[in-house]
Amino acid sequence: MRRVKIWTPLVLLLVVVFAVVQAVRPLPEPTLKLTAQESVSFEGAKPSMPWPSQGQAAMDVNGLGSFGTSGEQKPVPIASIAKVMTVYVILRDHPLEKGKEGPKIPVDAAAQKHYETGKPENESVVKVTEGQKITEYEALQAVMLPSANNIAKLLARWDTKSGSEDAFVAKMNKTAKELGMKNTHYTDPSGLDKTTVSTAEDLVKLGRAAMENPVFNEISRQPSYKDLNGEQQNNYFGLVPTVAIGIKTGTTTAAGGNILFAAERKVGGETQTIIGAALGQYGKNGVANIDEVTGVTRKLIEAGKEALTAKTIVKKGDVVGQVDDGLGGTTPVVATKDVSAVGWSGLTVKLMLDERKGKPVPHTAKAGTKVGVLSVGDGKGEAVEVPVALQKDLAEPGLGAKLQRVG
Repeated sequence: MRRVKIWTPLVLLLVVVFAVVQAVRPLPEPTLKLTAQESVSFEGAKPSMPWPSQGQAAMDVNGLGSFGTSGEQKPVPIASIAKVMTVYVILRDHPLEKGKEGPKIPVDAAAQKHYETGKPENESVVKVTEGQKITEYEALQAVMLPSANNIAKLLARWDTKSGSEDAFVAKMNKTAKELGMKNTHYTDPSGLDKTTVSTAEDLVKLGRAAMENPVFNEISRQPSYKDLNGEQQNNYFGLVPTVAIGIKTGTTTAAGGNILFAAERKVGGETQTIIGAALGQYGKNGVANIDEVTGVTRKLIEAGKEALTAKTIVKKGDVVGQVDDGLGGTTPVVATKDVSAVGWSGLTVKLMLDERKGKPVPHTAKAGTKVGVLSVGDGKGEAVEVPVALQKDLAEPGLGAKLQRVG
């Protein structure tokens, strides 16, 4: 009895201490878990795309997935498609508001001389005279539509404080890495050098990023413009604006015929953007041919538009996951709106549930609070995203759950 009298209070004290410690210990961080099916497939066989029999090509739909590729995706000369990166970097570092012309860029002697020497050689250049001033907007038009090599180089010199084209090219290569263009290397801002190389897959990544800029998108759609000398400059991409909405052509003997293209189709109430590239196209006589690659591009765009269809993946209010409090408690989360993905027969899309960027899942919250994002895509590119919200109030674990936790 003496032992009982001595140890009982100690045991009770230890129990109380244990209970208090368990009750005040920091709670584990709540996590989101997907409970809906992890993937959904579009019925039917994968569509047969009219890929070119030569060179290489790639095509995908923004925010959904890839139609695939053709040819070996190895670095090849890309000619004037290099100018897409030039314009992308300029707009990133010298942004323009829609409707604004931007700063006036002084035309230097090098830009005038390049015109005078390039014009007789049928090089893509536009007339400018030293001392003239060209707005940033018109300079971008000159680079994108008539593919003016002399203006691409002028922009590169203007961008860097040192006036060094090499410094600008270094920025192009750094940006390519940031965009995940692993097989791309630039050696000049115009693409005239055959050592400026890329792949169709890499260029699709660039095209997707560039078309998100509203000014780039606007210029890319233009069939022509009038320059500061009053001359009309036409877009070399002949499928704009009827079949395509941009982006850029490029043709040299070393590169063949090349086009990085964008097209749109409205499906399921949403406008879907197709981005693709076809490189290394030559005519029957083995000569670089813009008509050859234009024909390839037209067929790819038409097939891509025809293949697109809408499918409801998740409906508003459907339970798609749960918040796990780490102590055995779960709270369901629901989609806040319908998820209608656009794809094509044979495509499988994946569902992923993640926290919102910079906003971890809370320990407590009211029903209807948005706690994460449901993403639907092929897992290779961008995805369709919809917020998810708590179906009911999220509460902290009860005392019983706190007392029973171990570790």
